[in-house]
Amino acid sequence: MDDLHSINEAINKRAGRQLIPSIAVSLLMLGAIFGSLKIRPDIFAALVWAAIILAIREIVRAYKSSDINLPEIPLYLAATGILAATWYKGIDGLSVSLAIAIPNIVVFLLFQSPKDFVKRSSSAVFALFYIPFLAGFVLLLAHSKDPISKIFTLVVLVSFNDTFAYFSGVLFGKHPMAPHISPKKTWEGLAGAIVATTIGAGLVFVYVLDDRWWFGAIVGVLGVITATCGDLIESAVKRDLHIKDMGTILPGHGGILDRVDSLLFTAPSVWFVFELIQHFKL
Repeated sequence: MDDLHSINEAINKRAGRQLIPSIAVSLLMLGAIFGSLKIRPDIFAALVWAAIILAIREIVRAYKSSDINLPEIPLYLAATGILAATWYKGIDGLSVSLAIAIPNIVVFLLFQSPKDFVKRSSSAVFALFYIPFLAGFVLLLAHSKDPISKIFTLVVLVSFNDTFAYFSGVLFGKHPMAPHISPKKTWEGLAGAIVATTIGAGLVFVYVLDDRWWFGAIVGVLGVITATCGDLIESAVKRDLHIKDMGTILPGHGGILDRVDSLLFTAPSVWFVFELIQHFKL
């Protein structure tokens, strides 16, 4: 047991997070995602809404650490409106609701106080675009034909990227990819993620979606790119705000945003791929 504990501690130190709690939380999240989709997609939508509200709360409190003070309630209402419009009206609802939410939030902040208006309003707009708008594409996937297969594809892309980038980085990582943004992320980890995610996506397209493996391989590479960019964006935000994690609600992961950063950036590309396949009958 002492040897196993030492190995686990060594992995945690090298990778920068707690491995065992991280795995346990991931399994619970997967159970909630696919269990809710199986029972009723509305339950899944409610879970997404709850996660987004918590994520908004995290980023507002993270802003406060850098003296950017935003009101939580208006952002909660805007996020709720964006997600509800997306669920009931699709991509049109998503785009129109964002166009309505942004000017309303900006005007609200102006009347609240003109002090630091540019900094506060740009931070609020970033929060709305980064969290509920991108999360809207998750709802679009869940509120379409064969939602379980589409969400499964998204989860495989993000999970394979995160998992194999993690282990490849731990085992072989020597060359930092973006040391000024995320020192633990390496080119070796990226290479491992590309190989594994490409294979995983190819298998999903063949055995789950009944489509061509090479099309899945292309989506796999795209997923690695978007997931990695999402991870780097969140790391840059945390570095700019001088915080380590967005929150502490998820053991081994940090906050909600620390867990869904890759997913938020990958969901639009996955939705777009499925739209292309349907529109052009590829």
